[in-house]
Amino acid sequence: MTQTATFTDSMSERSKLMLFAVMAFGQFMALLDTQIVASSLNSIQAGLLAGPDEVAWIQTSYLMAEIVMIPLAAFLAKAMSTRWLFTTSAALFTVSSLACGLAWNIESMIVFRAIQGFVGGAMVPTVFATGFVLFQGPRRAMVPAVLGMVSTLAPTLGPTLGGWITEHASWRWMFFINIAPGLLIAIAVPILGKVDLANTRLFRRIDWLQVTGLALFLGALQYVLEEGPRAQWFDDPIIAVTAWLSFIGAVVFFERSIYSATPVVKLSPFRNPTFALACVLNFIIGVGLYSAIYLVPVFLGRVRDFTSLEIGTTVFVTGCFMFFAAPLAARMSTRVDPRYVITAGFLLFSLGVWMLTGITAEWGFGELLLPQAVRGFAVLLCIVPAVGLALSTPTPAELPYASGLFNVMRNLGGAVGIATVNTWLQDFTRIHALRISEAMGHGGADSNRVVSALASQLENNGNADAVLGAQAQVTAIVTRAAAVEAFRDVFMLLAGLFIVALVIVPFCKRPPLPAQASNASAPPSAEPAVAH
Repeated sequence: MTQTATFTDSMSERSKLMLFAVMAFGQFMALLDTQIVASSLNSIQAGLLAGPDEVAWIQTSYLMAEIVMIPLAAFLAKAMSTRWLFTTSAALFTVSSLACGLAWNIESMIVFRAIQGFVGGAMVPTVFATGFVLFQGPRRAMVPAVLGMVSTLAPTLGPTLGGWITEHASWRWMFFINIAPGLLIAIAVPILGKVDLANTRLFRRIDWLQVTGLALFLGALQYVLEEGPRAQWFDDPIIAVTAWLSFIGAVVFFERSIYSATPVVKLSPFRNPTFALACVLNFIIGVGLYSAIYLVPVFLGRVRDFTSLEIGTTVFVTGCFMFFAAPLAARMSTRVDPRYVITAGFLLFSLGVWMLTGITAEWGFGELLLPQAVRGFAVLLCIVPAVGLALSTPTPAELPYASGLFNVMRNLGGAVGIATVNTWLQDFTRIHALRISEAMGHGGADSNRVVSALASQLENNGNADAVLGAQAQVTAIVTRAAAVEAFRDVFMLLAGLFIVALVIVPFCKRPPLPAQASNASAPPSAEPAVAH
């Protein structure tokens, strides 16, 4: 039996549940802050006297730093021990949140947000690996269900909570609210129990070239995906140079991952075909999850002119139905082949997105209720079995690395998804606007009558430039109609993606059900350790 198992076996069930709950809440905080500023960027921009291009970095810097830390967390957990890594991460996340709330200009905010994302990123994969270590048998089913709900609910609630705080208090309180729970987590985790040992000697064997390659690869890639749609991709020289830097970083990272004697990030979990396929499925889940979270608020803001609070109230439906699905997903994961569950989840998710292809310029809360409910219910039926497929097969020694890689794939999927749907929206809107304009040109007499009628109405209302005003109104109507058609096209493509992805599922090997699984699937690591 491993030393880790010895520690966890000596813990009471109550201590295990409390430790897992505290760590899951830490993960929730880190993921919530990825999107909490999304609906309040205008307020932050005004408060810090920043430009529109500068304020976008408040989001981008956090995501760039977080995605770099996630795969590094496994190494740090081995070197520092799980409890001290999580404690340090929570404490620094709290301090950086305070610093963000006290930021005096846009430059200081960007720096503090990058630090916040980097230190908070360690909490995301660590709790996944710890959950699979703490619990055995049927109780393991709780781990992917709870963490799947946290992973999806936190970014969904982020814009809603951020908009509400900004409207009723100040945007600075979006960061100040992290202080009390952050301190509680930093105090509670060391007290609740020891999960594993530290091996501080690992710090003397860090492959800094691999770390540099990883940071350059993922950080630059995240920047390209975030800023690419706004900058017309490679037409912008900064985007082009950053993309090359990401490619060079990737080459260095993968070379060191293969040939380094002491790699910081181990890719060995990918030798297991089921883990590799589960990561692909998780990438696709990330594409669908984050794209849908992004698209609906954009539609409501751009087409319906909803306020941040109205948008938050509308999209909150998705989070509610995640709660309803959690018990079912947990129960099914103990009794049903996860391949059947994930198939049902992907089909339901595709149905929920497909229902949005009928969207019109008049759709609001009532019309979006059923599609969002179906999609929210389906999310956990996708994530829970994907976690089971991915993390039930790695050995205990590989589990922390597998958890980091698995979570990175979902984050990358989200970044790729948002960048892709942004580009599609721009291209499809332009194409539909041209088609509508051409159709209006063919029906010239009718179009001229519409413009003349609008001009007469504006002239009667005392508008001096009635013709120009009428033309502007027609242009706005055309743009709105083209945007709605573009949203339909994007939703159709997303629905098709989830149907096509189902071809991967049969190639996954069925893992043992939690009731049959054994926690000790490999011999203990030979690395020396120091108790902490």
